[in-house]
Amino acid sequence: MTLDLSQCDDQELASLAVAGRGQAFRELMRRYKDPLYRLIRNNVGDPEEATDLLQESFVSAFAAIHRYDAQRPFRFWLSRIALNKCRDWARRRAVRSFFSFARPIEADEDFQSEAPGPGREVESRAELARVEKAIAALPHSLREVLTLRTIEELSQAETAAILGISEKSVETRLYRARAQLKAHLAGSLDSAEP
Repeated sequence: MTLDLSQCDDQELASLAVAGRGQAFRELMRRYKDPLYRLIRNNVGDPEEATDLLQESFVSAFAAIHRYDAQRPFRFWLSRIALNKCRDWARRRAVRSFFSFARPIEADEDFQSEAPGPGREVESRAELARVEKAIAALPHSLREVLTLRTIEELSQAETAAILGISEKSVETRLYRARAQLKAHLAGSLDSAEP
């Protein structure tokens, strides 16, 4: 009889992975690939870089699976690894100025050729690009909290656990992130008007 890994909880899968069962780790990857990708994508702003960082995160997690503390949620442990990869990427990006955070929407030739003309979809995509650029401009500590609380919809306690900070710090950083985001978006509206 074969063990149905989809019925195992994360702690059981992690224990099986430590014991050398590669299929157990693949099941964990299947479970967390999409939310982890979103977390990384919202931190780095570049889908291709996010894919690379997702792979790096899973490779690091696999290499360190024996250090996973089964008393804590696996998703939190994995999210911390991913956020560390995002921080490393940002440091490399700062050193190597040729890395870009997000491509301007005007540079996307496919979008220009597929656009049916002026309309709601074009406006929505432009607005989304403007918001993503504003989020990318936030300091890491604020962007991480904003991403986890608002986009990933984690609770204040879950966000605090992932980032290793107090719930009050999460609340404060979220407030500051929203204020800076609002100011940045208001400022870009003002500069866009003739």
